[in-house]
Amino acid sequence: MDEESVRKSLAGLVLTIVELLRQLMERQALRRVDQGGVSDEQIEKLGLTLMALEKNMEELREHFGLTEDDLNLDLGPLGPLLPRD
Repeated sequence: MDEESVRKSLAGLVLTIVELLRQLMERQALRRVDQGGVSDEQIEKLGLTLMALEKNMEELREHFGLTEDDLNLDLGPLGPLLPRD
């Protein structure tokens, strides 16, 4: 395995973990909004933050030549790691 493929594999693993955390944070934010415990100003900030995170992830994937599917590890009988909406 050459240095570039090792770099790409490591980047894929790190970005997979970051994407998993991003999706979990998004779900938690939506749950808080649905429960009504968030002000309109907080909703706006959450939305902007989540959009910025998603954009940054897209830029990082492009930088390392990865797709969304590259980050979605196959867990065998459990199915894919990252649910896609």
